[in-house]
This record gives sequence, structure tokens and C-alpha cells, in this order.
Amino acid sequence: MYAVTGASGQLGRLVLDGLLETVEPDKIMALVRDPAKLAEIAQRGVIVRAFDYDAPETLAPALDGVERLLLISSNDVGRREVQHRAVIDAAVAAGVGFVAYTSILHADRNPLDLAVEHRATEAVIAHSGVTYALLRNGWYTENYTMSAKAEVAHGAVIGSAGEGRISAATRADYAAAAVAVLAGGIDASRTYELAGDDAFTLADYAATLAEVSGKPMNYVDMPEAALRAALEGMGLPAPWPAVLAETSAKTAQDVLFDDGHALSGLIGRPATPLIDAVKAALAG
Repeated sequence: MYAVTGASGQLGRLVLDGLLETVEPDKIMALVRDPAKLAEIAQRGVIVRAFDYDAPETLAPALDGVERLLLISSNDVGRREVQHRAVIDAAVAAGVGFVAYTSILHADRNPLDLAVEHRATEAVIAHSGVTYALLRNGWYTENYTMSAKAEVAHGAVIGSAGEGRISAATRADYAAAAVAVLAGGIDASRTYELAGDDAFTLADYAATLAEVSGKPMNYVDMPEAALRAALEGMGLPAPWPAVLAETSAKTAQDVLFDDGHALSGLIGRPATPLIDAVKAALAG
């Protein structure tokens, strides 16, 4: 039995869709806080179970029968280490034989604040005795393109990344990698540094927006504090203005860059080019 946590999220749904292409529905378990969100998936024959990271006593029973588990990291920044530890303890108790975890690129040396909880989770997994795969995902291209229409409307992309290189890939790319690892029969512990094939700077991203939209675009580089204030002014809730501003500033140090091509090697095709992701965002 294959199981996916956070199965109603954007990445989780893509993973379920990918598994359904190669695995019988009754061999897939979708673990989600609110099973009602996956009623359509349940109708397709997938087993849907309630799974709340904050209710640790319920997790091991929910994992009964699971052999291979994908732990998609929580989005509750500041609580993720505790939540992930509860899932891993439950997996051990339930006899799960393999755990794949969606971590962050170069987690062992990544200076981003976001990497701290990922490093802690990786350590828990490594000491659990369970065979594992660390899927160290780079930045999602959608982290940029989700704002593409607004950026085109304003004629500017803002950030603090300078000339830092970003090896981003789409959620669909990372989901394909998770499916390949979860359903591919990998039975030895491994770490995958997963990133896009062709790195870009934020200036490159602005130029791609201009090329696709036909409108003039500029990249406006600013200090981290100014970017944080701008994001707060846009109404982003805490802690995201601080998190995103810190990430952008440290991007200048190439913390989101990788040229190992492990992602495309794992999924058997090139990662989605930036221009394709931009076209999809502007057309959507």
C-alpha cells in the first residue's frame, strides 16, 4: 500500500494523479485532515483516511497496512518539526518500511531559515531505522509565476536576489519525482537534490514575462527590509513577508541553485522550462 500525506494540497493531488497512472486505486491511500476534500478521489477507488499531524495518537492506526509513505512537509512553519516527528514515530509504530520526505534543496548546508525544520526532520528520519528517501526539492517555479499577472500589470518584478541563480521546477516536476521514488521500487536509503535544469535570475524571469506578455518589464532589486515591508503592504500574513524576504535576500548567495540534473534524470524528461511555466500562468 502506498500512502501520501497532505493529499489534498497542490503537490499531494499531483502525486495522487501520478500514482493513479501506474498503481491500482485500491493500493493507494490518501491521508488528509479533512477527507471530504477528497470525495472525488475516493470515488475513483483510492482509500481516503483522516490524518491530522496535530493528533499524534491517531496517526499510527491511520497508517495500518501502509508499506511506502510519502510525507509531504507541513506548511505550518514553526511547528513542522514536532508534526513531522509525530508522523515518523507513527510510521515506525505501524511498521511502514519506506518513508520519502519532501525536504529543501541542500538541506544539510542551506542557510535559509526554512531549512532548519527540514534538517531536524531529516535527522529524525535518519535515526528512525526506516529506509528512506530525502527529496530535497528546490524552489517551485509557481512561487514566482503565481504573481505573474500582477507583475505584468505593474511592469515590475521586485526582490532582493541580485544576480542569484534559481534552479526552480514546477510542482508537476517534483510530483513526478515523488511518484518515481515512491512507486519505483527503491529499497535503499538515498538523498536526491532535486532542481530545474536551467537556472535563471529574477532579471531573467522579468525578461521572460516581457517576452511572453509583450509588455515592458523591469526587475527592481531592493534591500531585504524594504522587500519585507512591500510584502506586508500587499497583505501577506505573518510569517510569510519575513520568510520570503529572507529567502530572496539569500538567493543572492545561490542557495537555490543546483546543476546536478537529478530531477530530470529521475523523472526521465527535462524539467519544465521557465518560459512554459510563464505561458501557463499568464494564460490561466
